[in-house]
Amino acid sequence: MPHDLTHLKNEFTASSDFLIALGDEKRQAIIVALLAEKACNGLRVPDLTEATNLSRPAVSHHLKILKQAKLVDYRQEGTKNYYYLSHDTTEIDKLKTLLDHVTQIIQEAEK
Repeated sequence: MPHDLTHLKNEFTASSDFLIALGDEKRQAIIVALLAEKACNGLRVPDLTEATNLSRPAVSHHLKILKQAKLVDYRQEGTKNYYYLSHDTTEIDKLKTLLDHVTQIIQEAEK
């Protein structure tokens, strides 16, 4: 019996911005740089330009997208902003649930 895929379509829609944010290689490079041990207190834009070989405007643009996707957050110290990976895993959890549902449908179809 075929599945009603409406719920799955809604899950994809809800995760769309998050998937777009994750899908770009430059944003992936920023995420990897923020995952590095030395980044636990956050990195500034100049640190990220060095780590990713991107221009300051490009890093700022990608950070904006990552912040909108709730992957990155920042703290201010005076005039300096320090960026770090967000501790809010809501979007990651939604994506994991979506992938679990896709996996379940595939496995049921194989039976």
